[in-house]
Amino acid sequence: MDDERIEERIARKAKNNELPCAVAFDLAQQLNMSPGEMGRQADRMKLRLVKCQLGLFGYLPEKKIVKPADTVAPELEAAIRNAQENDRLPCAAAWQVAEKFKIGKMSVSAACETLGIKIKPCQLGAF
Repeated sequence: MDDERIEERIARKAKNNELPCAVAFDLAQQLNMSPGEMGRQADRMKLRLVKCQLGLFGYLPEKKIVKPADTVAPELEAAIRNAQENDRLPCAAAWQVAEKFKIGKMSVSAACETLGIKIKPCQLGAF
């Protein structure tokens, strides 16, 4: 698919120059692009990535909506700590932990908030 048609497909899904994270991932899969390529394409199109599936950015009025978890199960904490790279949990690893434990992605980011672990880098390149 040529660049013009890719831009057209993305533009149809964007609203108010914003592209939600989940939509960006769906489009990346449909267009056989990596999430990083999708993020770079969104940048080229001057689209703002919003509504991070981990709750970390793109929400109004406070930007992030994730709140610290009340408690973190020892097994979840161990999985998060074992998946860290350079004292951070990559976004992709957070998604894998969520899948492994059959919990929501935001539950993993809430656990990270409680544990004081930053999630970075973003698969789309937003942070």
